[in-house]
Amino acid sequence: MENLRNEFKQFLMAWFEVHVPSVAQIAFDGFVVLWISVFALALHIFLHGFVHRVLERFVGQQEETWQRELLANNLFRRISFGFQGAVVQIQAGLWLEESSFLYRLIDTLSVQWILLFALLAFFSLLDALRTVLYRHGGPTNFPIRGLLQTIKLIATVLIGLLAISALMGKSPLILLSGLGALSAVLLLVFKDPILGLVAGIQLSANEMLSVGDWLEMPKYGADGDVIDIALTTVKVRNWDKTITTIPTYALISDSFKNWRGMSEAGGRRIKRSVLIETSSIGFLNEELMQRLRKADLLSTYLQQKLEAIEQANVARQTDMSVRINGRRLTNVGTFRGYLVSYLKAHPRIRQDMTLLVRQLNPSSDGLPIEIYAFTSTIDWNEYEDIQSDIFDHVFAVLPEFGLRAHESPTGHDVRTLAASNKTTA
Repeated sequence: MENLRNEFKQFLMAWFEVHVPSVAQIAFDGFVVLWISVFALALHIFLHGFVHRVLERFVGQQEETWQRELLANNLFRRISFGFQGAVVQIQAGLWLEESSFLYRLIDTLSVQWILLFALLAFFSLLDALRTVLYRHGGPTNFPIRGLLQTIKLIATVLIGLLAISALMGKSPLILLSGLGALSAVLLLVFKDPILGLVAGIQLSANEMLSVGDWLEMPKYGADGDVIDIALTTVKVRNWDKTITTIPTYALISDSFKNWRGMSEAGGRRIKRSVLIETSSIGFLNEELMQRLRKADLLSTYLQQKLEAIEQANVARQTDMSVRINGRRLTNVGTFRGYLVSYLKAHPRIRQDMTLLVRQLNPSSDGLPIEIYAFTSTIDWNEYEDIQSDIFDHVFAVLPEFGLRAHESPTGHDVRTLAASNKTTA
């Protein structure tokens, strides 16, 4: 085969020397370029027009996701382009002398072409791997995308070194030996990727953050779900549907709140207060006592409290004719007891988590009575409905205890008072 090719080359060269003796070498080189171009075009049509269609049909019949992802990310196309470059390089070596300028030109361009599409094919493989891992429920607390981006960056640097060494005609080891002097520059240029990689490893190792977590970071205006953890950035979809981008290393250097614990616990906290007007607070009178005893949620509480109070007063021989003597039930204390019973009987409140009703420090706005409990759902809509229903009931039953909710005077109150004073005058 080689002898036949050499004889054909000699025949072509002799033919050109006879017919175009002044440009015989140029004509021969032009013929070789034309032949390589036609061969490369025919190979391109065969690979992309026939082989790729056969692969699409074959993969379309498969149930495996990874095969479809490889095809969707153009892996086979990019491998085909690289193979075409290798064939062009081989063809040039068969027809041209290694010492000729045309051979060196085609060889150099082919090498660059092969390196480029080898890098792109490697990128396609990594992209397909990432998609398959996410689709099959890969480790969400591991920064897969950041790690793959780091691998891409390293591969790009290595391919770049190989490409430069091919252009210079020098060994890549010579370029690698010179990287020591450029290390400071490289550290400065790739500062964010390096910090992001280290931060991603720490986030993964300590299970601090994963895709799908609810992250709150007021410094960066982030309050929503984590949708992506990349090499240098973390994307958060806020509740108003905006996207906030946070540097990955900021999650290590700064403080943030991860609501994953709430999701895993299965309960969402209610922590809200109702302000009681202090002038409405007082001891329970007999009439109010008898009316509250009819309440299903208060009968047991009142019975136990009254027995305990009576025993304490009898033991101390307290003169109960004076209202400030001894122990007595107050309307606000009974109200707190009612709220505890109400929450314990509520079907949507977790009984295995903290449940309490407490007083906070009184102020000019009244006495805060705070409800601290956890709902049995973490769904936002359901949580808000449960919380609203509870406080609807709280405000509605206040008058039954002789209590009033605190309200600051409004403009309407001032105008009504002024009109009343004018009428009286």
